[in-house]
Amino acid sequence: MTAQFTLSAFGDEIDADVDEQLRVLNELEIGYLELRSAWGTNVLEMSDDEVVRLLDRCESHSIRVSCIGSPVGKSQISRPIGEVVSDLERIIDIAKMLGTDRVRVFSFYPDDEGQQAECVDESVSRLRAMAHVAGQRGVVLWMENEGGLVGDTPERCRAIVEGVDSPNLRYVWDTGNYPQAGIERSVDRGWQLLAEFTECVQVKDFLISDGTITVAGKGDGQVRELLINLRDSEYKGFLALEPHLLISGQRGGFSGTDGMKMAAVALRRLMADVGCVEVRG
Repeated sequence: MTAQFTLSAFGDEIDADVDEQLRVLNELEIGYLELRSAWGTNVLEMSDDEVVRLLDRCESHSIRVSCIGSPVGKSQISRPIGEVVSDLERIIDIAKMLGTDRVRVFSFYPDDEGQQAECVDESVSRLRAMAHVAGQRGVVLWMENEGGLVGDTPERCRAIVEGVDSPNLRYVWDTGNYPQAGIERSVDRGWQLLAEFTECVQVKDFLISDGTITVAGKGDGQVRELLINLRDSEYKGFLALEPHLLISGQRGGFSGTDGMKMAAVALRRLMADVGCVEVRG
């Protein structure tokens, strides 16, 4: 068996308009959409009619939804868990309508800045409740690392996912978020901790020295090293392009058509250089 990599992309990095998103993905021969927003509306706020319309547009372009890029868990850790679960239930409804069983989530912000270590147990408790709901509904949650959240370092990300101990909570490795949080050599530091939990990779890159967001391989996210490790471990999964080349913010980013094209070219060049086989379609 050999590793197999499938590219997907956050369509709203290209344009707010879904048809333009899908046109560019077709041009780039990327067959999967990571859904974070459509027509300028965050996925959590989309109506059933908008979801049906999105599905129709995806089917017309022969593109499938790989994952729901939800904002669930990107809130204060003191937010009532009932509200969080209600949002998750709605996101799962949308995932089911769109034919995916994968939902991205986050590990919550501490109420007091710098208190991540003190909040690990509460993050575990909340994500365990969320994973229970996911298990009942037949979906898998992918927890993303990000600066400022409880899951901001490789060590805390492992502590959370291992603490939840559920097949319905896995890990999505964002290659740019670790260096953006000031973490150097994140793959050297984190691979042995997180390899067994990693089911997806979100691809961007970041230069710690000047705070520049870059295409894969040009920053300090050790994207090359991660691809090599994934290749050697016979990874079979998504590389989700989330370049953030023009705008980067708490609720998402933007790259434009040219930026997404640059990001896809850079990632494919890096994949070819280290012998990662792309599966298209």
